[in-house]
Amino acid sequence: MRKMGLSSKLLYTMGFGSIGMSIATWGASLRYEANDIGRADRWGIFIGQWAPTFFALGTAMRLEEQWGSRSRSDAQSEHRLGDIRDPMHVG
Repeated sequence: MRKMGLSSKLLYTMGFGSIGMSIATWGASLRYEANDIGRADRWGIFIGQWAPTFFALGTAMRLEEQWGSRSRSDAQSEHRLGDIRDPMHVG
């Protein structure tokens, strides 16, 4: 996802945006379809369900941003240290 240009801030923003969009679509559906409050509720709930997904992806992306590149470099340095720690064969 990082290669696609997504960041944790963008995903968090999308999560908050989906909450606002849920309220807006609920209000718009309620106003334009005054007789059917159930449909307005379903639209609001449908779009509101996107928020947890965006927040979870944002959290995963944040962990990747903080620890992803660091863990790769740590793995490389451990590999180099492993070469140094190999026992010397004498004799």
